[in-house]
Amino acid sequence: MGIKIDEYELHDKDSGPYGITAGKDGALWFTQHKANQIGRMTVNGEVTHFVVPTPNAGVLSIISTTQGDVWFTENKANKIGKLTVTGEIIEYTLPGPNSVPFGIAEGHNGDIWFTEMNGNRIGRILPSGEIIQYDLPSPGSYPSFIVAGSDGAIWFTENQSNQIGRITMLGEVTNYTLPTKHAGPVGITSGPDDALWFTEINGNKIGRITTSGIISEYTIPTANARPHAIVTGADHTLWFTEWGSNQIGRITMHGEITEYLIPTQNAEPHGIALGPDGAIWFAEECNKIGRLRL
Repeated sequence: MGIKIDEYELHDKDSGPYGITAGKDGALWFTQHKANQIGRMTVNGEVTHFVVPTPNAGVLSIISTTQGDVWFTENKANKIGKLTVTGEIIEYTLPGPNSVPFGIAEGHNGDIWFTEMNGNRIGRILPSGEIIQYDLPSPGSYPSFIVAGSDGAIWFTENQSNQIGRITMLGEVTNYTLPTKHAGPVGITSGPDDALWFTEINGNKIGRITTSGIISEYTIPTANARPHAIVTGADHTLWFTEWGSNQIGRITMHGEITEYLIPTQNAEPHGIALGPDGAIWFAEECNKIGRLRL
Protein backbone atom coordinates (compact mmCIF):
# COMPACT_ATOMS: atom_id res chain seq x y z
CA MET A 1 0.00 0.00 0.00
CA GLY A 2 1.46 3.36 -1.06
CA ILE A 3 1.50 6.09 1.59
CA LYS A 4 2.79 9.63 1.85
CA ILE A 5 3.75 11.33 5.11
CA ASP A 6 3.94 15.12 5.36
CA GLU A 7 5.21 16.94 8.44
CA TYR A 8 4.47 20.52 9.44
CA GLU A 9 6.94 22.31 11.69
CA LEU A 10 5.36 24.55 14.33
CA HIS A 11 6.59 28.14 14.68
CA ASP A 12 6.92 28.16 18.46
CA LYS A 13 10.14 26.39 19.37
CA ASP A 14 9.72 23.18 21.38
CA SER A 15 5.98 23.66 21.97
CA GLY A 16 5.37 19.99 22.78
CA PRO A 17 2.38 18.92 20.65
CA TYR A 18 0.73 15.94 22.35
CA GLY A 19 -3.00 15.33 21.74
CA ILE A 20 -4.84 15.95 18.47
CA THR A 21 -8.45 15.84 17.29
CA ALA A 22 -10.49 16.67 14.22
CA GLY A 23 -12.74 19.69 14.77
CA LYS A 24 -16.26 20.19 13.54
CA ASP A 25 -14.93 23.26 11.71
CA GLY A 26 -12.86 21.11 9.34
CA ALA A 27 -9.53 21.83 11.04
CA LEU A 28 -7.22 19.87 13.34
CA TRP A 29 -6.91 20.95 16.97
CA PHE A 30 -3.97 19.96 19.15
CA THR A 31 -2.46 20.56 22.58
CA GLN A 32 1.01 22.06 23.13
CA HIS A 33 1.88 21.28 26.72
CA LYS A 34 5.27 23.04 26.73
CA ALA A 35 3.95 26.24 25.10
CA ASN A 36 0.74 26.13 27.18
CA GLN A 37 -1.40 26.57 24.08
CA ILE A 38 -4.13 24.99 22.02
CA GLY A 39 -3.27 24.95 18.33
CA ARG A 40 -5.52 24.88 15.28
CA MET A 41 -4.22 23.70 11.91
CA THR A 42 -6.06 23.70 8.60
CA VAL A 43 -5.56 20.79 6.20
CA ASN A 44 -3.26 23.17 4.29
CA GLY A 45 -0.97 23.58 7.30
CA GLU A 46 -2.04 27.07 8.43
CA VAL A 47 -1.76 27.42 12.21
CA THR A 48 -3.32 29.66 14.85
CA HIS A 49 -2.84 29.44 18.61
CA PHE A 50 -4.93 30.01 21.75
CA VAL A 51 -3.10 30.59 25.04
CA VAL A 52 -4.43 28.67 28.06
CA PRO A 53 -5.23 31.14 30.90
CA THR A 54 -3.62 29.06 33.66
CA PRO A 55 0.20 29.10 33.35
CA ASN A 56 1.97 25.76 32.95
CA ALA A 57 -1.38 23.95 32.86
CA GLY A 58 0.02 20.80 31.24
CA VAL A 59 -2.51 20.50 28.42
CA LEU A 60 -2.51 16.92 27.12
CA SER A 61 -5.57 15.15 25.71
CA ILE A 62 -8.10 16.95 23.50
CA ILE A 63 -11.46 16.29 21.83
CA SER A 64 -13.92 18.15 19.65
CA THR A 65 -17.59 17.70 20.51
CA THR A 66 -20.68 17.48 18.35
CA GLN A 67 -21.45 21.06 19.41
CA GLY A 68 -18.16 22.26 17.92
CA ASP A 69 -16.47 23.10 21.23
CA VAL A 70 -12.96 21.82 21.98
CA TRP A 71 -12.29 20.27 25.40
CA PHE A 72 -8.92 19.38 26.89
CA THR A 73 -7.30 18.15 30.08
CA GLU A 74 -4.97 20.35 32.13
CA ASN A 75 -2.82 17.67 33.70
CA LYS A 76 -0.75 19.91 35.99
CA ALA A 77 -3.39 22.54 36.78
CA ASN A 78 -6.00 20.02 37.95
CA LYS A 79 -8.54 21.47 35.53
CA ILE A 80 -10.62 20.64 32.48
CA GLY A 81 -10.59 23.29 29.77
CA LYS A 82 -13.19 24.22 27.19
CA LEU A 83 -12.48 26.31 24.11
CA THR A 84 -15.79 27.53 22.70
CA VAL A 85 -16.61 28.13 19.05
CA THR A 86 -16.26 31.88 19.76
CA GLY A 87 -12.66 31.43 20.97
CA GLU A 88 -13.33 31.80 24.71
CA ILE A 89 -11.55 29.44 27.12
CA ILE A 90 -13.45 28.29 30.21
CA GLU A 91 -11.71 26.23 32.90
CA TYR A 92 -13.29 23.86 35.42
CA THR A 93 -11.28 23.11 38.58
CA LEU A 94 -11.62 19.54 39.80
CA PRO A 95 -12.94 18.99 43.36
CA GLY A 96 -10.03 16.79 44.49
CA PRO A 97 -6.48 18.22 44.59
CA ASN A 98 -3.76 16.75 42.35
CA SER A 99 -6.20 14.51 40.49
CA VAL A 100 -4.02 14.66 37.33
CA PRO A 101 -6.72 14.55 34.62
CA PHE A 102 -5.54 12.87 31.44
CA GLY A 103 -8.00 11.28 28.98
CA ILE A 104 -11.21 12.99 27.83
CA ALA A 105 -14.24 11.97 25.77
CA GLU A 106 -17.74 13.10 24.87
CA GLY A 107 -20.48 10.89 26.27
CA HIS A 108 -23.55 9.67 24.45
CA ASN A 109 -25.73 12.46 25.85
CA GLY A 110 -23.17 15.25 25.40
CA ASP A 111 -21.63 15.07 28.89
CA ILE A 112 -17.84 15.28 29.08
CA TRP A 113 -16.07 12.32 30.68
CA PHE A 114 -12.45 12.26 31.79
CA THR A 115 -9.93 10.18 33.72
CA GLU A 116 -8.08 11.17 36.89
CA MET A 117 -4.79 9.27 36.98
CA ASN A 118 -3.77 10.18 40.53
CA GLY A 119 -7.32 10.55 41.79
CA ASN A 120 -8.15 7.01 40.61
CA ARG A 121 -11.52 8.26 39.46
CA ILE A 122 -13.64 8.80 36.39
CA GLY A 123 -15.05 12.31 36.19
CA ARG A 124 -18.03 13.72 34.36
CA ILE A 125 -19.00 17.32 33.57
CA LEU A 126 -22.67 18.05 33.03
CA PRO A 127 -23.89 20.85 30.69
CA SER A 128 -24.50 22.93 33.81
CA GLY A 129 -20.79 22.71 34.70
CA GLU A 130 -21.42 20.42 37.66
CA ILE A 131 -18.69 17.81 38.13
CA ILE A 132 -19.52 14.26 39.22
CA GLN A 133 -16.79 11.80 40.20
CA TYR A 134 -16.78 8.02 40.44
CA ASP A 135 -14.14 6.14 42.46
CA LEU A 136 -12.62 3.09 40.77
CA PRO A 137 -12.62 -0.28 42.57
CA SER A 138 -8.96 -1.15 41.87
CA PRO A 139 -6.57 1.00 43.94
CA GLY A 140 -3.91 2.87 41.97
CA SER A 141 -5.33 1.79 38.62
CA TYR A 142 -4.07 4.95 36.84
CA PRO A 143 -6.96 5.42 34.39
CA SER A 144 -5.64 6.83 31.12
CA PHE A 145 -7.54 7.25 27.84
CA ILE A 146 -11.33 7.09 27.66
CA VAL A 147 -13.97 6.74 24.91
CA ALA A 148 -17.70 6.25 24.42
CA GLY A 149 -18.54 2.66 23.45
CA SER A 150 -21.16 1.35 21.05
CA ASP A 151 -23.10 -0.16 23.97
CA GLY A 152 -24.04 3.17 25.57
CA ALA A 153 -21.33 2.90 28.22
CA ILE A 154 -17.96 4.64 28.61
CA TRP A 155 -14.76 2.58 28.32
CA PHE A 156 -11.27 3.41 29.57
CA THR A 157 -7.81 1.93 30.07
CA GLU A 158 -6.34 1.31 33.51
CA ASN A 159 -2.61 1.51 32.94
CA GLN A 160 -1.32 0.27 36.29
CA SER A 161 -3.96 -2.31 37.25
CA ASN A 162 -3.68 -3.84 33.74
CA GLN A 163 -7.39 -3.66 33.05
CA ILE A 164 -9.96 -2.24 30.70
CA GLY A 165 -12.76 -0.49 32.55
CA ARG A 166 -16.40 0.09 31.65
CA ILE A 167 -18.64 2.61 33.42
CA THR A 168 -22.36 3.08 32.90
CA MET A 169 -24.29 6.33 32.99
CA LEU A 170 -25.20 5.41 36.60
CA GLY A 171 -21.55 5.09 37.59
CA GLU A 172 -21.43 1.29 37.77
CA VAL A 173 -17.91 0.06 36.98
CA THR A 174 -16.83 -3.29 35.54
CA ASN A 175 -13.17 -4.24 35.05
CA TYR A 176 -11.66 -6.73 32.60
CA THR A 177 -8.12 -7.97 33.29
CA LEU A 178 -5.80 -8.30 30.29
CA PRO A 179 -4.25 -11.69 29.45
CA THR A 180 -0.76 -10.17 29.10
CA LYS A 181 0.69 -9.27 32.49
CA HIS A 182 1.95 -5.71 32.98
CA ALA A 183 0.70 -4.80 29.48
CA GLY A 184 0.19 -1.14 30.45
CA PRO A 185 -2.88 -0.22 28.35
CA VAL A 186 -3.00 3.44 27.28
CA GLY A 187 -4.93 4.51 24.18
CA ILE A 188 -8.45 3.28 23.43
CA THR A 189 -11.00 3.89 20.68
CA SER A 190 -14.32 2.57 19.46
CA GLY A 191 -13.66 0.39 16.42
CA PRO A 192 -15.61 0.00 13.17
CA ASP A 193 -16.75 -3.42 14.44
CA ASP A 194 -18.39 -1.94 17.56
CA ALA A 195 -15.63 -3.40 19.75
CA LEU A 196 -13.08 -1.36 21.71
CA TRP A 197 -9.48 -1.35 20.46
CA PHE A 198 -6.58 -0.32 22.68
CA THR A 199 -2.79 -0.12 22.86
CA GLU A 200 -0.53 -1.98 25.27
CA ILE A 201 2.52 0.24 25.70
CA ASN A 202 4.47 -2.33 27.75
CA GLY A 203 2.98 -5.47 26.20
CA ASN A 204 3.86 -4.28 22.67
CA LYS A 205 0.44 -5.33 21.47
CA ILE A 206 -2.84 -4.00 20.13
CA GLY A 207 -5.82 -5.27 22.07
CA ARG A 208 -9.49 -5.69 21.21
CA ILE A 209 -12.33 -6.15 23.67
CA THR A 210 -15.94 -6.76 22.74
CA THR A 211 -18.71 -5.04 24.67
CA SER A 212 -19.33 -8.41 26.33
CA GLY A 213 -15.74 -8.53 27.60
CA ILE A 214 -14.00 -10.96 25.20
CA ILE A 215 -10.35 -9.92 24.72
CA SER A 216 -7.99 -10.56 21.79
CA GLU A 217 -4.37 -9.38 21.50
CA TYR A 218 -2.13 -8.85 18.47
CA THR A 219 1.65 -8.54 18.74
CA ILE A 220 3.30 -5.60 16.96
CA PRO A 221 6.12 -6.78 14.62
CA THR A 222 8.63 -4.18 15.84
CA ALA A 223 9.93 -4.92 19.33
CA ASN A 224 9.52 -2.22 21.98
CA ALA A 225 7.31 -0.11 19.69
CA ARG A 226 5.62 1.50 22.72
CA PRO A 227 2.17 1.98 21.11
CA HIS A 228 0.43 5.00 22.57
CA ALA A 229 -2.76 6.37 20.98
CA ILE A 230 -5.20 4.69 18.56
CA VAL A 231 -8.01 5.80 16.26
CA THR A 232 -10.38 4.32 13.69
CA GLY A 233 -9.45 5.26 10.14
CA ALA A 234 -11.56 5.86 7.07
CA ASP A 235 -10.59 2.46 5.64
CA HIS A 236 -12.27 0.22 8.25
CA THR A 237 -8.95 -0.29 10.06
CA LEU A 238 -7.28 1.07 13.19
CA TRP A 239 -4.26 3.38 13.20
CA PHE A 240 -1.91 3.91 16.13
CA THR A 241 1.26 5.76 17.11
CA GLU A 242 4.42 3.87 18.00
CA TRP A 243 6.21 6.20 20.35
CA GLY A 244 9.19 3.89 20.85
CA SER A 245 9.88 2.89 17.25
CA ASN A 246 9.07 6.21 15.53
CA GLN A 247 6.35 4.68 13.38
CA ILE A 248 2.64 4.83 12.61
CA GLY A 249 0.94 1.44 12.75
CA ARG A 250 -2.15 0.12 10.99
CA ILE A 251 -4.13 -2.97 12.02
CA THR A 252 -6.94 -4.62 10.08
CA MET A 253 -10.02 -6.32 11.49
CA HIS A 254 -8.15 -9.62 11.07
CA GLY A 255 -5.19 -8.45 13.15
CA GLU A 256 -2.77 -7.85 10.26
CA ILE A 257 -0.32 -5.08 11.19
CA THR A 258 1.62 -2.77 8.87
CA GLU A 259 4.07 -0.11 10.08
CA TYR A 260 5.18 3.13 8.43
CA LEU A 261 8.35 4.96 9.41
CA ILE A 262 8.06 8.67 10.26
CA PRO A 263 10.60 10.74 8.23
CA THR A 264 11.86 12.76 11.22
CA GLN A 265 13.99 10.70 13.59
CA ASN A 266 12.94 10.61 17.25
CA ALA A 267 9.67 12.38 16.39
CA GLU A 268 7.95 11.03 19.54
CA PRO A 269 4.45 10.53 18.05
CA HIS A 270 1.67 10.64 20.63
CA GLY A 271 -1.90 11.68 19.75
CA ILE A 272 -3.57 10.51 16.53
CA ALA A 273 -6.79 11.47 14.72
CA LEU A 274 -8.74 10.88 11.54
CA GLY A 275 -8.74 14.20 9.71
CA PRO A 276 -11.60 15.80 7.77
CA ASP A 277 -9.63 15.05 4.60
CA GLY A 278 -9.63 11.31 5.30
CA ALA A 279 -5.92 11.34 6.20
CA ILE A 280 -4.40 10.22 9.49
CA TRP A 281 -2.99 13.15 11.49
CA PHE A 282 -0.69 12.80 14.48
CA ALA A 283 1.12 14.99 16.98
CA GLU A 284 4.91 14.73 17.19
CA GLU A 285 6.45 16.01 20.38
CA CYS A 286 9.50 17.02 18.30
CA ASN A 287 7.43 20.12 17.44
CA LYS A 288 5.67 18.88 14.31
CA ILE A 289 2.24 17.77 13.19
CA GLY A 290 2.24 14.80 10.83
CA ARG A 291 -0.20 13.71 8.14
CA LEU A 292 -0.29 10.24 6.57
CA ARG A 293 -2.20 9.75 3.33
CA LEU A 294 -2.83 6.49 1.50
